[in-house]
Amino acid sequence: MELQIYQVDAFASEQFKGNPAGVCITETALEEGLMLAIAAEMAVSETAFLSLDSMQLKWFTPQVEVKLCGHGTLATAHVLKSMGMYQQGDSIAFNTLSGVLTAELNRDSIDLAFPAPELDFTVEADADILRLLGLSTSDVVDYGMFDSKQFIVIDNEQKLLELQPDFNGLKALAGRGVLVTAQSNADQDFTSRYFAPWVGVDEDPVTGSAHCALGVYWANKFSKHKMLGYQASARGGYVGVEVLSPSLVKLSGSAVTALSGVMTV
Repeated sequence: MELQIYQVDAFASEQFKGNPAGVCITETALEEGLMLAIAAEMAVSETAFLSLDSMQLKWFTPQVEVKLCGHGTLATAHVLKSMGMYQQGDSIAFNTLSGVLTAELNRDSIDLAFPAPELDFTVEADADILRLLGLSTSDVVDYGMFDSKQFIVIDNEQKLLELQPDFNGLKALAGRGVLVTAQSNADQDFTSRYFAPWVGVDEDPVTGSAHCALGVYWANKFSKHKMLGYQASARGGYVGVEVLSPSLVKLSGSAVTALSGVMTV
C-alpha cells in the first residue's frame, strides 16, 4: 500500500521554523498500530492522520496517541487547502477525541477553534520538577495544572530562555508535560517553552494545545482577550491567541509544506 505523506512546518511563515508535523490523509481510517508505526518513522513531535470518509482526525507522537494537537490540526488544514479540497473562506470540521474542532481558512493564515482547558492553581509545586528544570521556588509566580500537565509561570523571561532541563531526570518522574511561561519584554505578550520527554518529545517547538491554557491564564492577567504568544524553542514560532468564551479559544497561525512523498507500507 502506498500512502501520500506530508511534512508541514506549522505556526511558521517560512521553512525550518515553527513545529514540523507529519500529515497522512486517507479515504478510510488506518489501523492504530500502523498509524503509530508511521508516526515513529516520521520522527516528528506529532503526525496527524485524517480519514476523509468520517473526517476523523487523530494525532500520534512517536510513542503514543494524544487527545489534542494544535500544530497537527493546523498542518492538516493547510494540506487540505493545498490539495484544493478546500478554499479560502471555507471552514473545516474535524471529529477528534477532544470533540469537533474547526479550522477556518484565511488568505495567509488558519484559525483554529479549540476547547479552553481548566487551570488548577491549588496544587503544590513539585520541587523535583523545578529542580530538574533549573528553577527555584523563588522564580515561580504561579504553579498549576491543566490536562494532567504542569503549568509554571516564572518571573523572568530571560531565565525562561536559558532553561536547560535534565530530561533524563524528568523521565524518571511521573509526568506528561511541563509548560513554562513568562510575561514578555518583546513585541509579543508572553513567551513559553514546553517539555514532554515522557511521550518522546524533549522540547516541543510550538505547542498549539498549550497556547489554549496560556490564553486562559494571560487573558485574565492582562485583562484582554486577544494576544500574541511566542514559543521560544530552537525553531521558534508565533501563535495568535484569542479567548472567545470561557470554553473556547481561537489559535491563529500559518504553515508551509516542507516536503511531500509516498510511503510504502
